[in-house]
Amino acid sequence: MSAPATDTLLTTPLNALHIELGARMVPFAGYSMPVQYPAGLMAEHHHTRKAAGLFDVSHMGQLRLVGPDAAAAFETLMPVDVIDLAVGKQRYGLLLTDEGTIIDDLMFFNKGNNELFVIVNGACKVGDIAHIQERIGNRCDVITMPEYALLALQGPQAVTALSRLAPGVEKLVFMTGGNFTVDTGTQKIDVFLTRSGYTGEDGFEISVHNDHADALARALLAQPEVKPIGLGARNSLRLEAGLCLYGNDIDTGTTPVEASLLWAMQKVRRAGGAREGGFPGATKILAALAQSTGATAQNGINTGTRKRVGLIAQERIPVRDHTELQDGAGNKIGEVTSGLLGPTIDTPVAMGYVDAAWAAVGSKVVAIVRGKPVPMVVSAMPFVPTNYFRG
Repeated sequence: MSAPATDTLLTTPLNALHIELGARMVPFAGYSMPVQYPAGLMAEHHHTRKAAGLFDVSHMGQLRLVGPDAAAAFETLMPVDVIDLAVGKQRYGLLLTDEGTIIDDLMFFNKGNNELFVIVNGACKVGDIAHIQERIGNRCDVITMPEYALLALQGPQAVTALSRLAPGVEKLVFMTGGNFTVDTGTQKIDVFLTRSGYTGEDGFEISVHNDHADALARALLAQPEVKPIGLGARNSLRLEAGLCLYGNDIDTGTTPVEASLLWAMQKVRRAGGAREGGFPGATKILAALAQSTGATAQNGINTGTRKRVGLIAQERIPVRDHTELQDGAGNKIGEVTSGLLGPTIDTPVAMGYVDAAWAAVGSKVVAIVRGKPVPMVVSAMPFVPTNYFRG
């Protein structure tokens, strides 16, 4: 069992529970976080795929944007349709720099009554909140929520376990949510939750007051389907699902076009849409988008030529982050940003950036692992089919 976190690291409301459960604690995003429990990463990964895993993601930032102008204001920061998001629904978004590169990716939910609920990445939350406050704080109230923890319950049996304690959650579909009461048998706990997550599996993200986080976690872990899962399996699950990790696969050096995240840009914000542009770096991004669809870039803007792709190794050799990618002639054409042995498919998988000429599915590239060439093939993502519940 690891020692408790040092004074230099923050802790979540579940810190004592993690240590009680025998977690190996590591520094992550400024917090002491569980990387795995005694069962180990592989067992935790497979359990989440077949049953339900409970993750502590309380290091992430939660905030509320409140006011009649909140949606319109928030839309000015992202190439995403915020205004048209229906009440009770959630959407993925991208905070951008003025150069059109990615400050962070996030989730936002329309709670109605002129209020948006936003979740940002833990390592970025201080900067994100400052950026949002600076840019739109004069148009809406930006209210941080440090008094709230965040738990993720993921896996095909997550709904079975949670609906036993909070009847009605089974009626939700992917990317919807609402306020619920969890009955632990000894107390009733008010939560706000969405049916979403970071694993590719059906699941829920649950926002709960710090004072009740431990009781909620214990009630969920008491369900026969649920086991605690650490950051290690969270990473392997999200990579199999083809989902980006901020700081690895996207950052302030990448644009949404390079990152192959155009699905997050609704048509209304693209060229010819009713609310075309109007977001940071719009000129550059829309020009790159035009180029990527075969049109000619305008005004001499450098739109970039690399793309984020999925990769499958043709030998049983894991290809890790920062591994150089080459063409058959030994020319550097890119770099791996995330890579490991995919536990579900028992095959080394990765994602990374390659020159656009090599981005087509089926393209053959070479990874250089400790001086050894490992053949890889560009693959569609996700590597493991997603199991989101869409009704």
